Amino acid sequence: MREIRLMKGNEAIAEAAIRCGADGYFGYPITPQSEVMETLMALKPWETTGMVVLQAESEIASINMLYGGAGCGKKVMTSSSSPGISLMQEGLTYLAGAELPCVVVNVVRGGPGLGTIQPAQSDYFQAVKGGGHGDYKLIVLAPSSVQEMADFVELAFDLAFKYRNPAMILSDGMIGQMMEKVEMKPYRPRWTSEEIANLHPWATTGKPKSRERNIITSVELDANAFEVFNHKLQKKYQQMEEEEVRFEEFQCDDADYLFVAYGSSARICQKSVQILRGKGVKVGLLRPITLFPFPSKKIAELSNRLKGILSVEMSAGQMVEDVKLAVGCKVKVEHFGRYGGVIHSPEEVVDALEKKIIGG
Repeated sequence: MREIRLMKGNEAIAEAAIRCGADGYFGYPITPQSEVMETLMALKPWETTGMVVLQAESEIASINMLYGGAGCGKKVMTSSSSPGISLMQEGLTYLAGAELPCVVVNVVRGGPGLGTIQPAQSDYFQAVKGGGHGDYKLIVLAPSSVQEMADFVELAFDLAFKYRNPAMILSDGMIGQMMEKVEMKPYRPRWTSEEIANLHPWATTGKPKSRERNIITSVELDANAFEVFNHKLQKKYQQMEEEEVRFEEFQCDDADYLFVAYGSSARICQKSVQILRGKGVKVGLLRPITLFPFPSKKIAELSNRLKGILSVEMSAGQMVEDVKLAVGCKVKVEHFGRYGGVIHSPEEVVDALEKKIIGG
């Protein structure tokens, strides 16, 4: 029997974490994502599935707790919002350098600085370009509904463990706080110690020095050896680009113009497409679901027959750089955005396309 619930996006994250067999959640409260931990505390999964839920003393502590749990082959996750994610960047680059899987949820708010608690999409650079140091990448999933907030938790864990790499669910305050119906997935049991040993032989076991053990680290003092390791990482990221690109097309088959938007902006652009189609303007929407790997090839393919592309973001313009890289000089690309926590309307998006692309 289908189990359908009405819930917030943040609540859906928490429910999905328990149901997909997560071993631990370590977080710190910050608006607009605090309901993730509040829901987990209310549900008390340590009494049912054995999942550990702990409020750490800071975001820095929580990301390093993920390092420890992931090093043992456990399914561990955290969630935060923009300035909190900034504090986690050192831990994220350590996790990537140690090739450890984990899930990080970022419910984005406006910035820079402490900014506002209103929704934004201005963490694209921080998530997709790697806010920490070194040549690393995160797997980045961008939900545009409460259903996808739930679904992407399991998907993020699957991808994180497939590639031994941190995965981020890049949401925003709008999707985190909105309520929609969600079809819940059945419960998956947590891995046993034997299953972890068989599935993840790289995980540390804590065995004494006299016996064989795995050592988890991101440090290498031999520069030549570390260059070889970095080549290995880049090969892994290339594999992600070949196998894991996800996107959704909306009325792109006959489009003369194209919106590229993710998350909340994509929801708004669907209405903008309907308005413009009603005026006789053939517009489509390409919604990236994975921001890394980015659907560059698909955008490039569509650009061969387009008259113009508008990148729509709740930011001053970040994803637009990747859209321009995908297209090159083949077609005009412009950006439209509201920022600082202001959400654009479908009519504003329509007006931007007409002025910047059609009449520009």
